[in-house]
Amino acid sequence: MHAGLKITAFAAALAATFGTAYGVGQGMGPVVDDEPPARHDAHTGGGSGESEHPGAPGRSGHSGREGHSGHETSPAGGLQISENGYTLDLRTPRLVAGRTADLRFAIRGDDGRAVTAFRREHDKELHLIVASRDLNTYRHLHPARAADGTWSIPVSLPRAGGYRVFADFTPEKKGAENLTLGADLAVSGTYAPQPVPAPDTTATTDGYEVKLGGALRPGAAHALKLTVSRGGRPVTDLQPYLGAYGHLVALRSGDLAYLHVHPNGEPGDGTTAAGPAISFTATAPSSGTYRLFLDFKHDGKVHTAAFTVSARGAVAAPMDEAPHASSGAHGH
Repeated sequence: MHAGLKITAFAAALAATFGTAYGVGQGMGPVVDDEPPARHDAHTGGGSGESEHPGAPGRSGHSGREGHSGHETSPAGGLQISENGYTLDLRTPRLVAGRTADLRFAIRGDDGRAVTAFRREHDKELHLIVASRDLNTYRHLHPARAADGTWSIPVSLPRAGGYRVFADFTPEKKGAENLTLGADLAVSGTYAPQPVPAPDTTATTDGYEVKLGGALRPGAAHALKLTVSRGGRPVTDLQPYLGAYGHLVALRSGDLAYLHVHPNGEPGDGTTAAGPAISFTATAPSSGTYRLFLDFKHDGKVHTAAFTVSARGAVAAPMDEAPHASSGAHGH
């Protein structure tokens, strides 16, 4: 096939991915809710970070303020490549499916120079999220920073298609806010579009079972509780991971708006148990369909469970793949 035809076919495949994600996000209704839905909801279906404060929506730690209509009045996290004078400079805009290669990038200030001073949050200077546009593949990574401000980490992504790279960080500068910047990543290879996984209130990963309860609501803080078990027995000895018993990332289907929230409580505070339940308080930046990705640590390994969630309720689905060591996932 000629190069021009390859590019055209790949672009068409990406367009199909976006259309599929949008259609699922518009048509999926709530299954689990913390309040009984109105009778007609059963027929009409649903609508359409880490922060310093539980339940903060939008950017990691910042509110995507909304009116009573539930519409966003400010951008959600990860939708912009530049914000507040900082830019995500993705130096590896393309990868090949199934091949390990260094993903390289820098955070540039408004003077064009690479930033080299960052505030440590949750034991790291920067958290990197890589997710496919169809929300079937997810990586939570922690790259290394060189003295010149270049970040890098080996990554292997299993399938061709469009991906989004998110950098979650706070510059070491007086008055600087936490930011989540996003950039597009293309992965070449044989492309096969996949829908957002079907809803289910239980996810399985690496022999663990995680149950999701609670609700995700646009413009209002609600509780989400994730309960971990293995072999039918509750896991009561979860290990701290980045200063918490669990980390939760939500990505909105269609545009991959980013929401990163804290769990309620932390190890060693005298009140938070090491499982089986991990509790979060979260607010969606808008109505729609989201994928939730929970990272937790047990027996010395980090595991990821994923769920598909409506902004008016919570429904869940297992992730089709777990991060592999060769990808650099959870690179600690």
